[in-house]
Amino acid sequence: MTDPTLLVAVPLLASVVPATLAFVRERLGWPVALATLLVQTALAVDVAADAVDGTPVVADVGGVPAPFGIRLVVDPLAAPFVVLVAVAALAVLAYTRAAGPRSGPFYSVYLLLVAGLTGVCVTADVFNLYVFLEISGIASYALVARASGGRAAFAALQYLLVGTVGASLYLLGVGYAYVATGTLAVAELAATVPDADPALVLAAFGLMATGLGVKAALYPLHTWKPPAYDHAPAGVTALLAALVSTVAAYALARLLLSAFTLRLFALAPFVQPALLAAACLSILAGSVLAYREPRLTRRLAYSSVAQFGVVLVGIAVATPLGVAGAVVHLVGHAAMKAGAFLAAGVAAARYGAATVDDYRGLAREAPYLAGGLAVLLFGLVGIPPTVGFVGKLYVALGAARAGAWLPLAVVLGSTLTSLAYFAPVVQRMYVEGPPPERTGTDSPGMRATVAGAVAATLALGVTAPLLERTLAPFLEVVL
Repeated sequence: MTDPTLLVAVPLLASVVPATLAFVRERLGWPVALATLLVQTALAVDVAADAVDGTPVVADVGGVPAPFGIRLVVDPLAAPFVVLVAVAALAVLAYTRAAGPRSGPFYSVYLLLVAGLTGVCVTADVFNLYVFLEISGIASYALVARASGGRAAFAALQYLLVGTVGASLYLLGVGYAYVATGTLAVAELAATVPDADPALVLAAFGLMATGLGVKAALYPLHTWKPPAYDHAPAGVTALLAALVSTVAAYALARLLLSAFTLRLFALAPFVQPALLAAACLSILAGSVLAYREPRLTRRLAYSSVAQFGVVLVGIAVATPLGVAGAVVHLVGHAAMKAGAFLAAGVAAARYGAATVDDYRGLAREAPYLAGGLAVLLFGLVGIPPTVGFVGKLYVALGAARAGAWLPLAVVLGSTLTSLAYFAPVVQRMYVEGPPPERTGTDSPGMRATVAGAVAATLALGVTAPLLERTLAPFLEVVL
C-alpha cells in the first residue's frame, strides 16, 4: 500500500530540481517533470485503488499522530481527484513540450502546483488545507505571469489580489472554527459542531465557503478567471482550468460533507437555500457573460462560472445522486475544459484564431481539430454520450429527489444557455466562411493532447456510472 505522504512529498521535493538544473542546461526541466509526474500518476492510481475498496488510506506525516501532526487521508471522495490532478498535469505537460513555456523555473512552479493541489485533496485538517491552498495559489499566480507582455502580468496581479482575499476569508473562517470547537481536524469538527455555538459555526462555514467560492470562481467571485485564462500560456490555462477551481470545489464539498456535516442545515435552515441560490445565480450569470464574450478563451472561462454553479447545486441538494453528479461533473469538466483550451491553443498557434469569428471555415482546413473541439464543446453543453451529459443528469436527478425544483429547472436550462454560446462556434467552423490562412505551426504532441481529451470526454461518459457506484457507500454514510 502506497503511503499518501508520497503524493505530496514527491512533487514537492522534485520541484526544486528543474530550477536548479537550469543553471546547467535549461531544457533539463521537462524530463525531470515528466519522470516526476509518471511516478506521481502511478502513486495516485495505487492509492486510489486501495481507497475505493471502502477503507480510507491514512498516514501521519513523520509518524506524529493528530492533533499534533499532519494527517493525510485518501477516501473514496478524494481518490478520483488525486488521480485527476496527476493525470491532467501529465497530459498538459506533453502539450507544453512544444508549446512552452519550457524553462527550468516554469517546471519547478508546475510541480509545486501539483504538490499543493494534491495536498488539498488529501489533507484531513482545515488549517493544512489553507496551507496547501496557498501553495497552489502562489504557483498559479506565477504560472499565469509566465506569458510575455504586460497584460499577463496584470492578470496575474489581479489573480493574486483576489486570491489573497479568498484565502484570507478562508483563514478567518478557520479561526472561528477553532474558537467554536477547539479543533481543526476534519473528523473532530464533525463530532463537535453540533454542540458548538451556532453563531460561531455559521460564521466559520460562511467565511470558509466564501473563500473557496473565490477559488472556484463562483459568481460574483469570478473576476480573476477570464483575464487569467485569456492571457496565460495555453498550456497553463488548460492546467488551471482542469485543476485549480475543480480542487477548490472538491474542498467545498469536503468542508460541507465531512467537517460541518449536514447537521449544519438543521442548525441553520437558511444555509441550504442560500447555497442553492448562489449556485443558480452563478449558472445564470456565467451563461449571460459567456454569450456576450467574443473571444473563445474568455467565453470558455465564463462558461466555467456556470458549470461550477451546476456542481454547487449537486453539493447543496445533499442527496447521494446529487453529490455523485457533482463529482462526475467536476472530473468530466476538467477533461472537457482543458481539452477545449488546448484546442484553442492549437488554433491560435496555427491560424492566429482568437475570437469566435476567427474559427470560420476551420473544419475545411483542419477537420480533426474542428471535430475534436466540437465534441468538447458539445460535452460542455451536456449532449450524450459525453461525460457532461451524465454529470448534469445525475445533478438534475439529485435535485429532483430533494424536491429542489427551481435549481432543477436552472440546471436543465443551462443546457440550452450553453448551447446558445457554444453552438455559434461550431456553426462558424462547419458552415460559414472560407478556410482560415495558416500563420504559424503546432506539433503532433499538441494535437495528440487534444485527442486525448476528446477520448477522455467520451470514455468518462461511459464509465461515469462506475464512479457513481464507487461513491455510493461513502455517500450513504456522510449524507
